[in-house]
Amino acid sequence: MKKKLSLLLLGLTAALFIGCGNKAESTGKQVKTIDDLEGARIGVQIGTIGDIYASDYEGDKAGTTIDRYNKITDAVQALKQDKVDCVIVDEQPAIATTKDEPSLVILDEPFALEEYAICIAKDNEELLDSVNGALAELKEEGVIEQIIENYIGDETKGTCPYVTPEGTEYPNGTLVVATNVAFPPYEYYEDATPVGIDMEIIKAIGDKLGMDVQIEDIEFDSIINAVDSHKADVGIAGMTMTEERLKSINFSDPYTTSKQVIISRDPEKSGEGIGFVENFKRCFITDGRYKYMLKGLVNTLIIALCAVLAGMFIGFIVAIIRVTHDKTGSLTVLNSICKVYLTIIRGTPMMIQLLIIYYVVFKAVVVPKVIVSIIAFAINSGAYVAEIMRGGIMSVDGGQMEAGRSLGLSYKQTMVSIVLPQAIKTVLPSLLNEFISLIKETSICGYIGLIDLTRGGDIIRSITYEAFMPLIAVAFIYLAIVQLLTIGVGKLEKNLRKSEK
Repeated sequence: MKKKLSLLLLGLTAALFIGCGNKAESTGKQVKTIDDLEGARIGVQIGTIGDIYASDYEGDKAGTTIDRYNKITDAVQALKQDKVDCVIVDEQPAIATTKDEPSLVILDEPFALEEYAICIAKDNEELLDSVNGALAELKEEGVIEQIIENYIGDETKGTCPYVTPEGTEYPNGTLVVATNVAFPPYEYYEDATPVGIDMEIIKAIGDKLGMDVQIEDIEFDSIINAVDSHKADVGIAGMTMTEERLKSINFSDPYTTSKQVIISRDPEKSGEGIGFVENFKRCFITDGRYKYMLKGLVNTLIIALCAVLAGMFIGFIVAIIRVTHDKTGSLTVLNSICKVYLTIIRGTPMMIQLLIIYYVVFKAVVVPKVIVSIIAFAINSGAYVAEIMRGGIMSVDGGQMEAGRSLGLSYKQTMVSIVLPQAIKTVLPSLLNEFISLIKETSICGYIGLIDLTRGGDIIRSITYEAFMPLIAVAFIYLAIVQLLTIGVGKLEKNLRKSEK
């Protein structure tokens, strides 16, 4: 086992070095003006205005290519590694992203102008009117301008934060807000708390409406879906109203203006990178950022453990139904239902199942995201456990069943007392391997805004704009967990073989 672990570590290390030495994927074109975008490889965050506008260049005669990333930090990291020629993003996040990157420059010429607004479901006109009324009051009182100046401006930055007026009460319940906390200075994490222009504006709106604000951090391209399905009341994340978005969602009056800019890489400029120790402290020690990964690890283990136990129960029931039908011809209807279940679950991606359960099945029901994840992964795991169990039961010699029946035992008694104990002993290592696979699959929980281990690393990346350290840390934690479980499975298999002798 030690040899196996060493080979895995060696392979991962080799892959990292090979990845660092790969030939650049960009066209090698230096983008100095908007005219240079034609024929370039452009990086954008998926679903943003930059993505929408850049799409006009895609597929042109010059061969322009658009690379879409879930986070703007990923796009900028690709630019630093010369995988794209430029990145299109909102001005203020561009400034924050390039602040400590001397090789990256923001072009003076703006790519596009835009206005930010708050998205609200089309069937919630009452809330739309209330939000617009609150925005109008905040603008008249100068609060919106104060909030923006607290985050933008050399002379005013950090000097005028928004403070909830004394005596404010929240008799009107909770305002659930969907956002993507990876877009400074509009929304980002500070001391594990979402802060920024948008966060203070929505807090001020909540104070005006007498509603306590609850922030839900999800992927940017899922915000409109979350609001439309009433998983959230409003969405705010530097969002611009477009004709296409208006088909699905309503928007409030604009609360600020911005512009899309182009980040380019200047090969003549370079800077010294920070040392390993300093980088480690910045990623994990400063502001206790390791807590994001620790919280994510706890959620990952809870979801995986609960889901595999529930999945074993589901799989066991399905397997018994299918085996009983195969052996006796009974339970025809239940067997047909089980076959449909297995076909759908094993034939569709886990991520799609998770999104369907969260946004469709529980559309009108408020269920904690951990519970939603456990249900989704349990249903998925149950399908695979069912086939594992069915294979184990069918592998038991048919003579065992005949022997039990000849002793006067019923079919049920023979199955419970003779067949199942042998089958479980056979499939136990496979069931533990299913648990290992389930742990890795939980890395998609971030799509519904739940902080799992992978999401915890993503949050650190969005704060530090450092990709290598958080990603490697997440990879090694998964590797350590899997190796511990693999060792456990190996020992169990040895013990089972000994008991057979």
